Amino acid sequence: MPDPSFVFAQSLSGLTAAMFLFLIASGLSLIFGVLRVLNFAHGTFYMLGAYSAYQLVQWLGPGPGRFWIAALGAALAIAVLGGLVERLLFRHLYGKEELYQLLFTYALVLILSDVAKIVWGTQQKSVSRPPELTGSLSLFGAIVPHYNLLILLLGPSIALAFWFVLQKTRAGRVIRAAALDRETLGALGVNVDRLYTLVFMLGSFLGGLGGALIAPMRATVPGMDTEIIVEAFVVVVIGGLGSFWGTFLGALIYGQVLSFGILFFPRFSIFAVFALMAAVLIVRPWGLLGRPLQ
Repeated sequence: MPDPSFVFAQSLSGLTAAMFLFLIASGLSLIFGVLRVLNFAHGTFYMLGAYSAYQLVQWLGPGPGRFWIAALGAALAIAVLGGLVERLLFRHLYGKEELYQLLFTYALVLILSDVAKIVWGTQQKSVSRPPELTGSLSLFGAIVPHYNLLILLLGPSIALAFWFVLQKTRAGRVIRAAALDRETLGALGVNVDRLYTLVFMLGSFLGGLGGALIAPMRATVPGMDTEIIVEAFVVVVIGGLGSFWGTFLGALIYGQVLSFGILFFPRFSIFAVFALMAAVLIVRPWGLLGRPLQ
């Protein structure tokens, strides 16, 4: 049997990965839940968020607080990009079949990926951890970096903040109404087109923020977008596409299954995740907390 402290450390590693995935998959799920668009390019927004954070760090230079300015700036830049993409391109996809959406967004992935290669090249880019979070602490015998601890706290904080906004505010009620009946909401005087743009920008912001925050932990390279979008789709399929808390639950399950799969069955860790997704699809095709589409 593995040492308990090692098991705890492995669990924390899975939770950290889960929080990153939740940030990215929640944006993907939000866009689908309201706009009914399967945005395969969401992973590219994540990659561009990482590249943008790297670029802003290069411009701002080292120093306390500089990384957080860069991360926020990168996420906002991706939100603006998402707004332009929604206005100019995605608006023509509403109501189309999912196959057209996937083909269109995959073409967008190829275009934006090539743009990223032209701007930043094909070599790995790295970002140092913020100087105020370079240390670590010992927790139940496991060494936890301060940066990882921040991510562990950030994920649930964002989840609770979004739950509060969606359930307890007028803006949240309007967003939920848009997901249920766009025509009726428009008849009540709400500018649905502008709402769709804002929701898409919010989802893109989450994807860009996830990319910016992962930059100090993983190398930023071309192709990281396709890897993360597969993981994000697995998360939302397990939890339920369009379900916010389902996305959170799916990310937790994915992180733990992958982490302990690497520990106990290293050769079959990826297989275990996809086997779990297949089992969920067989038992509940709409996900653990999702609802069947009408």
